Amino acid sequence: MLDLDIAVTADGWSAIDPAALADQCAQTITQIRPDLYQPGLVALLFTDDDEVRTLNRDWRQKDKTTNVLSFPAEPMPPLAGMAMPLGDIALAAGVCHAEAAEKAIGMDQHTTHLIVHGILHLFGYDHLQDEEARVMESLERQILSQLGVADPYAP
Repeated sequence: MLDLDIAVTADGWSAIDPAALADQCAQTITQIRPDLYQPGLVALLFTDDDEVRTLNRDWRQKDKTTNVLSFPAEPMPPLAGMAMPLGDIALAAGVCHAEAAEKAIGMDQHTTHLIVHGILHLFGYDHLQDEEARVMESLERQILSQLGVADPYAP
């Protein structure tokens, strides 16, 4: 299974258990899609909109908040006895709450989707081109279905 390093730094996450959701996502990905699995450490930061906006501005030169950011780790030589860093994921509580309300779904379901989305980015998937988006969304649908989350891309 993936090793997870989880930090919750904002009160906006108190209605759900982000660590439990992240664990479920990691277990599901490694069980149902072992072909996707890459052993290593994923750091997840559950924070507020301001922190995500700062990260987005400083690392992506986009001065706006967003729901989730993924930062894949640079490849490095293995370290004896340590999980290889795969990268970092940051989620913004306010944006996530607003999007969940707009979609009329639970915060736990939306957060689960964003965790899966972020992990797939760390595994090298993207959605910048149409074909990439089709592949990534198909994987998300498959994983989320196993987690009991409705298709986030359904019309």
